[in-house]
Amino acid sequence: MALKPEPTAPFHSVHYVLRVLEAISRHGGGVTDVQVARETGLPSAHLTSMLLMLRREGYVEQVADGAYVIGDSMVLLGSGAARQQALETKLQDTLLSLRDTVGAAVYISRYIDGEVKITQYADGPRAPKVNEWVDFKSAAHASAVGKCLLTQLDQNGRRDHLSRHKIARLTSRTITSEKVLFSKLDSQPATVPVLDLQEYAVGTVCAAVPLTAGSAVGCLALSMPIEHAHRLRAAADTLNRRAAPVVLSLAI
Repeated sequence: MALKPEPTAPFHSVHYVLRVLEAISRHGGGVTDVQVARETGLPSAHLTSMLLMLRREGYVEQVADGAYVIGDSMVLLGSGAARQQALETKLQDTLLSLRDTVGAAVYISRYIDGEVKITQYADGPRAPKVNEWVDFKSAAHASAVGKCLLTQLDQNGRRDHLSRHKIARLTSRTITSEKVLFSKLDSQPATVPVLDLQEYAVGTVCAAVPLTAGSAVGCLALSMPIEHAHRLRAAADTLNRRAAPVVLSLAI
């Protein structure tokens, strides 16, 4: 049955949007606007503006041949494996964009079940990732990622972590005193990036900022070779400013 637009009734507009989304979702390989118009009976003038709005909000995407497919925002409204995959893809795209902006490898780390875990990262030929010569789980006291996560734990949480992962000297710059480490963590301003100046690995500098999504403990970090250390402060400040979209992605 053809749909007759009624602009004076807002709920009809929602009805038309749903019909358009249903039509597009029936064609997994993509569908043209001509076919959508045929299936919904919606006039081209109305369909064009509607598709533009849906593309802008990420509910549909237009692929190379001009056909329309369901977008990430629509998938994220669902549940299960498809939603999780869409969320990871969206987050990875955000990391790739951030990598290119700061000119450094970037990472998302979470504190899960008492362990430091890198859950996603984006690197490249011009932004090499850090050489994990010591497992990050055992190097929270030395890495920017680890220290940023530890700042978000209380004293008991920190002591519990270090009781399982003893402080060890990784470079000449590594803090090996629990008292000194805790003092530095306590004095770390929440709005200032945590730095690692060759404390984890010789030849590498890093920065990390906290990501607070609900009760989860996480951080966004970057690393770069020591020859680019002059860019670290500016890159860390950019990382800090760009953390909000990542938090939103994690919170969806």
